[in-house]
Amino acid sequence: MNDLPGEEKHFPTEELPEKEDEMSGDSDVEREAAESAETALVSDPGAAEETASDEPETATEKSEETEKKPDEKKASTPKKKRKKKSAKRYALEFFIKIAITAAVVVILLVFVVGVHVNHGNASYPMIKDGDLVITYKLGKPDLGEEIAYRHDGELKFGRIVAKEGDEVEITDQCLKVNGYNVVEDVVYPTTSEGAVITFPYIVPQGTVFVLNDYRSDPSDSRTYGAIPRSDVEGEIIFIMRRRGI
Repeated sequence: MNDLPGEEKHFPTEELPEKEDEMSGDSDVEREAAESAETALVSDPGAAEETASDEPETATEKSEETEKKPDEKKASTPKKKRKKKSAKRYALEFFIKIAITAAVVVILLVFVVGVHVNHGNASYPMIKDGDLVITYKLGKPDLGEEIAYRHDGELKFGRIVAKEGDEVEITDQCLKVNGYNVVEDVVYPTTSEGAVITFPYIVPQGTVFVLNDYRSDPSDSRTYGAIPRSDVEGEIIFIMRRRGI
């Protein structure tokens, strides 16, 4: 086609090369940034470790925060205030404790132990006048043991020398049971002087034959006969000397 006279000719401008230059420029910047980052990592390896370790720390911090939350809730919940006890309540509790203690003491004194004071020297030298004597009621006293017993309502102390079915004989200041001499830790000799019963003597069932340690005093089984076990208060387990206190 022929160009008309007077028309201006327009030629397309080359824009593509400029865009390519811009893209190449951007890529050069990115390369420089990557290279600088690599050099930084090579020069400071601890920075990479710190960045790597930051992530688990944040996880542990989150777990600690979640653990702290219930504790904070517990701390935030107000504690219930205890009601102050009134004077009447304190007095009631005090009297209840006193009553329980008194009941325990009474039970012990009635069924378990006995506390007695000796008046006289029938069991001298083991038990002296004025001594405090404690007996054990639940045991079954045997031969040779010192006991507390009652005769006609009077409290007495003595030593068991024979039991039910035994034959007791006192001759020539010698005590024999079932035909054998009895060896005792007694200072005074055994005599039949002042005895009311006759020898030899058979101890009845359910009884024990009791003699005073001070054998010159015949106020024992030589006068009363055998003592029923039901009258025995118990075996002596403790003696406290009160003379001179």
